[in-house]
Amino acid sequence: MKVTPHRTHSLVVRVFCYPVIRLFRGRSTLNWLRLPLCSVEEQTCLFVSCQYSTLLQSNQRSHSLSNLQGTGKALFKSDLSFNTFRSFSKNILQKHFLPRLNCKVNFFTNIVSGRTTMSIEGVRIAWDLTISPNELLTKTELLISQCRKKYDEVGNLKEEDVNFQSVLKVIADVECEYLSNRYLFDFPQQVSSDKALRDASTEADKKLQAFDVEISMRQDIFDKLLILDKKTEDLKPEYKRYLERLIKMGKRNGLHLSKDIQEKIKEFKNKMNELSIQFNKNLNEENTFLEFTEKELEGLPDDFIDSLEKMDNEKRKITLKYPHYFPTMRKAKNPETRRKMEHAFNSQCISENVPILEELVMLRQKQADLLGFPTHAAYVTELRMAKTAENVCNFLKELATKLKVLWDNEKKYLLELKKLECKELGFEFDEKLNFWDLQYYTTKIEEIKYSVDQDKLREYFPLPIVTKGLLDIYQELLSLKFSLVENAKVWHPDVQMFSVSDSKSNQLLGYFFLDLFPREGKYGHAAMFELQPGCLLPDGSRQISVAAMVANFTKPTANKPSLLDHNEVVTFFHEFGHVMHQICAQANLAHFNGTNVERDFVEAPSQMLENWCWEPVPLRRMSSHYRDETPLPDTMLKSLINSRLANAGYRNLRQIFLGLFDHTIHTKPKVDTREILEEIHLNLLGINLSPNTNFAAHFGHLAGGYDAQYYGYMWSEVFSMDMFYSRFKKEGVMNPDTGRDYREKILQPGGTQDGAEMLHNFLGRDPNQQAFLVSKGIDV
Repeated sequence: MKVTPHRTHSLVVRVFCYPVIRLFRGRSTLNWLRLPLCSVEEQTCLFVSCQYSTLLQSNQRSHSLSNLQGTGKALFKSDLSFNTFRSFSKNILQKHFLPRLNCKVNFFTNIVSGRTTMSIEGVRIAWDLTISPNELLTKTELLISQCRKKYDEVGNLKEEDVNFQSVLKVIADVECEYLSNRYLFDFPQQVSSDKALRDASTEADKKLQAFDVEISMRQDIFDKLLILDKKTEDLKPEYKRYLERLIKMGKRNGLHLSKDIQEKIKEFKNKMNELSIQFNKNLNEENTFLEFTEKELEGLPDDFIDSLEKMDNEKRKITLKYPHYFPTMRKAKNPETRRKMEHAFNSQCISENVPILEELVMLRQKQADLLGFPTHAAYVTELRMAKTAENVCNFLKELATKLKVLWDNEKKYLLELKKLECKELGFEFDEKLNFWDLQYYTTKIEEIKYSVDQDKLREYFPLPIVTKGLLDIYQELLSLKFSLVENAKVWHPDVQMFSVSDSKSNQLLGYFFLDLFPREGKYGHAAMFELQPGCLLPDGSRQISVAAMVANFTKPTANKPSLLDHNEVVTFFHEFGHVMHQICAQANLAHFNGTNVERDFVEAPSQMLENWCWEPVPLRRMSSHYRDETPLPDTMLKSLINSRLANAGYRNLRQIFLGLFDHTIHTKPKVDTREILEEIHLNLLGINLSPNTNFAAHFGHLAGGYDAQYYGYMWSEVFSMDMFYSRFKKEGVMNPDTGRDYREKILQPGGTQDGAEMLHNFLGRDPNQQAFLVSKGIDV
C-alpha cells in the first residue's frame, strides 16, 4: 500500500518519540535529559521530534512537517528530510536516552499503532478487538508491505554481502515482527461477536496466507540461504537448525525445480489456503438447530431441559454446539431423537464442505506429484517423527488388531443392553448397533458396569471450582504463578486474562486468555490459539508469549453455575496443556516458538497432562458439589477412575478410524470421502454410517493443518503414557521436581529440538509402547 508522507511520519514519530513524550510530560525536556551529553544538532533534532509528536497527539495536523523544516535547515543546511528525522531520532534515543532508563525501543514500524497496550507489561496489542473491519484490512496490507520490503533487501544482496547478519538474522527478525502482528488480523474470525469483523478477518487471513506462500516461494531468498550455507559460518545451534529448516522447506516448495513447476506449486498453495479458510468459515458460521418436545427429550436431566430455549410452539431448541449435542446423544432415551440429532450433526456444511475437502485432497496430491513424492501422506510425514507414510499405516493397523479384541467384547455387551432397554421402553429392537446408538449405550456401560453417573458427576464439577483447581495444579506442578489481570482489555465480557510468572524467580513468562463459553460465530470446538510468540526481538530483548484457550462449555444460568462432565474436564486440562507449552517454551526464534514441534509430537505434552484427570489427588482439588461444596464421595471417585477402561476398544478404534480415513484419502489422487468413511468404519467397527451424512464435512482438522497427520493423536499418546508412567506415576503426580524437569526438558525447548531427543532427555532412554498398551487394558 502506498503510504502518504503525513501517515509515514505519523508512524515514525509514534515509534521513536511517543515513549519520550510520555516520560517528558510535566518536565523541562532539555533540562531533564541533561543534554550537554548530546551535540547541539542532536538536541535540536530531538526537540523538533518531540514538538512534532506533540502536534500529532493534539490533532493539530495543519502543522505539517514543512512547518518544522526551518529548524532542520538551519542545522543541516538542508531540509529536515524523512531519513534525517528517522536517523537522528533513533540515534539519540539509542545513544543517550535509553541507556539512562535501561530500556529498549523496537524500531520496526509499529503496524498496530494506536492499538498497543503499554499498561500490561510485555503485551504489544490490546486484545479487545475493537479494531474496525476497514482498519483491520488496511493494516494487514501495511504489515505485508513492510515485511515484503525487508525480504526484498535480502533478495537483492550481492553474493559477497551474504552473511549471518544480512540474511538469517534479518529473516528471523522479520518473522518475529510478522507473527507478533498478524494474529490481531486473523484471530477475530474465531472469536469476535461482530460478523463484519469476522468477515474482514477471514479476508485478511486469505491475504496473509497468500503472502506466506509468496515468501515461501521466493527464489532469491532461497538462493541467498544456499550461499550462506556454503559459507559454513559458525552458527549457534538454533540458528543452524533454522537455516537447515528454511533450506529444507525451500526444496519442499520446489525452489530447486523449474520456474514452471514453481508457478504451479504456488498456484496450488494459494488455492488450498483459500479453500481451507472457507471450510472453517463455513463451520464457524453454521447455526443449525432442531426442535423437540419435552417427551422426545426424556432421559435428559430436568435442569438441562429447563435451560433450553422454549420456542413459540412450546418445543425446546437444541443446537449442534457441544453443550447441547453431546448430552443429548448420551442421555436421550428416544432413538428417533438421537437419530435426528446425529443426522443433523454429521450433515452440517455437507453441501459446502465436502466439495472443498475433496478438491483439497486432489490439489495436495498434485503438489506431491510435482515434488516427486508418491502421495501427499509421504510428503507430509517426511518431516514428522513417523518419517514415512508406511510407518503410519502399519502403526494404525497393528494397533487396530490389538484393540479389536476389546471391541468385540464391548459390542456384544452393548447389543445386550440395547435389547433389554428396547423391551423395557417399548421400542423395536433391530438387532444391530446404529451409529446414533454408540454414545448412548457406551454411556450406559459407564453407568451400569462402572457405576458412573455422568449427570451426578457434573454436579461435582462446577466450572469455577474446576478452573481454580486446574490452575492451582498447573502452578504447583510446573513451578509457576498465575495472576488474574484486572480490567484487562478483552474481546468479550466472558473472557478472562492471566499473567504467568516463574514461582521462584518471579520472571514474567507470558499471559493467557480463557474464552470458555459458546456464542454465535465463535470457533465451535476447543483449541489453543497463539497471539504473541515468545522469542527474542530484533534488539535482543525477550518477548513473552501470549495465548488464548477457546472452548465451548455450558454457560452458567441465574440458578446454576456451568457444570462440566468429566470429558469436558479432560478437554480443559488438555487444551490448557497446550497453553502452558506455548508460554513455557523459551526458544530464541519465533519459528521454534511454543508448540511449533513435529505435528505427531505436538499432542504428547497435553495428552500426558490428561492423566491428572484420572488421579485421586488432582480430582479432589478440581471438584466439590456446586450447592454445598461437599467433596466428591470416595465411591464415585473410585468408580470414575476405574471407568477409564470403559469402552477402551471403541474409543481408541474410533481414533484409529479417523486417523486411517485421513491417511487413506491422502494416499489417493481423487476421493469420494463418504465412500471411504463408510468402508473404513464398517471394517473397523462393523457399523454402517447413517445414510446421507458425511462426517468429513465438519472434520475441521483436515482443513486446519492436520492433513495426513491426524494419526498423531494416537502416535503421540504412546509417548504421553510412557512419560507419565515412567516418571510421574513413580515419582509422584504432584512432585514439583519432576514437574520442573518436565517443564525444562519437554516444554521449554519448543521446536529447537526433535521430539525424540526431548523424550530421551526426559525419560533417560528411548520411548516404548508398553505403558500405552497397559493403559488400554491390553496385556503386554
